[in-house]
Amino acid sequence: MVNILNLLKALTDETRLRIINLFIKSGENLCVCELMDALKLPQYTVSKALAVLRSANLLSTEKEGTWVYYKLNKNKPEYKKLFSFLKSYLNLDVFLEDEIRLNERLLLRENNKCVIGIIPEKNLLKLIKQKTKVS
Repeated sequence: MVNILNLLKALTDETRLRIINLFIKSGENLCVCELMDALKLPQYTVSKALAVLRSANLLSTEKEGTWVYYKLNKNKPEYKKLFSFLKSYLNLDVFLEDEIRLNERLLLRENNKCVIGIIPEKNLLKLIKQKTKVS
């Protein structure tokens, strides 16, 4: 019973729902800087939300060099059902806007890995604009 309570508590915050939505909809492993840019939130806020989601076993991490990638924990059948349910209901404008920003941010990956890190939004937008002209 405690596990289900922790799981449900983890999903009672808008930021954490926005993060989970990005993982569900993108199907990607994501780093903190990509989430920051998609959500337009500071690193502290994103990291704090990720810690709660990890504590509830909704997310796990993979380290690659200096980068830490978070990924959706799809191991348990009940989580698959939960993620499927959330996927069909998390469709408000705020979630859709996050998805658009994340998709733009993911264009900057090389070999499906983040190579940019944390940069000012103005520079990020310039890089995205350059990348979309080239593609």
